[in-house]
Amino acid sequence: MSRDPLIAVVDYGAGNLRSVSKALERSGLRAEVCRDPASLRDADGIVLPGVGAFADAATSLRAKGLDEAIMAAIDDGLPYLGLCLGLQLLFEESEEHGSTPGFGLLPGRIERFGDRD
Repeated sequence: MSRDPLIAVVDYGAGNLRSVSKALERSGLRAEVCRDPASLRDADGIVLPGVGAFADAATSLRAKGLDEAIMAAIDDGLPYLGLCLGLQLLFEESEEHGSTPGFGLLPGRIERFGDRD
């Protein structure tokens, strides 16, 4: 008997977790909000929703070991969806509130849009 795919919605202390979980469930997937690295191992995919500051999110993810768990899952070929900040964190660094290292899975730097003339 097959089961619906389990999608881990990563909780780093901020983000639109309920909205993302409900959208996944409406699409026929099982969504589980995950706060620890071990819970990502059973997932069929990962969603990292993003709300907040890059530095705060990166610090929280690292403190909980979620950054390494996410990177390992991506390296293993697990589908990953980064929403807003969840995508930005894949890059090498961000200039928001000073230079903050990202996961380094994608080359590049997150920079602020220039001022309009």
